[in-house]
Order: sequence, then C-alpha cells, then structure tokens
Amino acid sequence: MHTWHWQTWEGLPYLTCNLLEPWQHGFFTQQYSPRPPHELVPVLQPTAEVYRVKQVHGNTVLATGVAGKSPDLMDADGLVTEAANQAVWVCSADCTPVLIADATTGQVAALHAGWRGTAAKIVPLAIAHLQTQGSHLKDLRIALGPAIAGSVYQVGVEVAVKLGATLVSASSPEAMLEALYRLPDSPIAADPEPNRVRLDVRRVIALQLEGLGIEVEQVAIAPHCTYQQPEHFFSYRRDGKKQVQWSGIVSSNRQ
Repeated sequence: MHTWHWQTWEGLPYLTCNLLEPWQHGFFTQQYSPRPPHELVPVLQPTAEVYRVKQVHGNTVLATGVAGKSPDLMDADGLVTEAANQAVWVCSADCTPVLIADATTGQVAALHAGWRGTAAKIVPLAIAHLQTQGSHLKDLRIALGPAIAGSVYQVGVEVAVKLGATLVSASSPEAMLEALYRLPDSPIAADPEPNRVRLDVRRVIALQLEGLGIEVEQVAIAPHCTYQQPEHFFSYRRDGKKQVQWSGIVSSNRQ
C-alpha cells in the first residue's frame, strides 16, 4: 500500500508520495497560489532547471529539449526530462496531475490528464516516449495526484463512452456502458439524472496502465479529492474559477 504524506514549506502544506521518495517532488495546494513553478522549485531543488508548457487538454508530450525554457510556452500537456536536475511541472484543478519516474534512468515526466487527455491516452503516450529514451515498464513509478473523485464527478454518457473506448471494445454506447460497469472496481457509477454517470478518471488511467502491463504496485493514487477538499485544493467544477495548483518532479542521474 502506497502512502501519501503532508509536508510543509514556510508553513504551507504540500503532498508527497512514498512511491516517488527517491525523487524530489510535490503536489502543491492552493495555499501556494499564485506562485509559478520558478518560485516553487526551491521547495524541491533550488538548482533545478524549470520546464512547463501551455496546457491545452490534449495528448502532446514534449521532451524538455524541445519545450525549452523560453517564456513563449509550447502547447502540450506533458513533459519528459532528458537529463538530471530538470524539474517538470503541470497545473491542475480537477484534472489529474500525473508524475512518473524511472527507477533505473532517473528520468521523470509530468502530465496533465483531464478527461480529454485521458481519452486521447496521454499517459500511455508519455510512457511510450520514455521507452524511446530507454525506459522499461518494470522500472516506472507512477503517482496520480489529487483530482476530482469519481463519486462526485458527473459527466454525460458520451464522455464515459469516449474514455471507455481506451479500455474495451463495444458495438454501441449502451454496450460500452455495460462493459464498463462489469470492469473490476468500475470507473463509472450510476447517476440519478438521465444520460449522466459518475466518472473516475484516475481509475480509467490505472486501467490503461494495467493494460500496458504495468503492475498495480507501480501505481499510487492520491486519496484526495479537489472538489471535496476546498481547504486544500482549487476545483473548477466546485467554484467555476480558473484557479490551479502545481505539481512537479525533478529528474536524477541514476544510470
């Protein structure tokens, strides 16, 4: 069982996960707003180079060498490091911040995985990118940070069907929903409103990872909901405001 720990910096809380302990990392709370990554990186590693992108709810994953450190941010929703001491960052409110680390190469990735990016398989694509850099699936450690919980995330059936298509095949939307309900620890649940369901995006990501052959022990899911914990997290679904918290991780040189 993976554990998540509250840490503090200058009296402010942020989260870490024991699965990623060898790497400096953090899932930051709203208390750090509006500080951008270059003001947060001292919490992790003051000398690390900072990389971020302009998030667009897609599935593009860039290497740090391509993204660069220019103030003109490139459109993407994921970053993969190429050298040691590189800090990659993503911001989120209800979407899932995903931090990935390779126990052998020391390289890391940071991804912004909302329902659109998850439907477009951003996490499997990032892992494929890491594999082109020499990563092996057995060496990956993957933490899915605070996001809106499935129990409170109401979506249209069509959204559930789009995500379901990344997990199972079905001949119709109705058949897709039936197949999703049959999955172990189903990522969807019934909703009282017609043509609506409750959707657990982090569970969908976990099932995508299982489909790649990644072991359950390699994945940690934060027991925190952005929607239900207003004392710690911004939530667009709850407040309707474009406010975000940052998550970041620093690569190491382990080869």
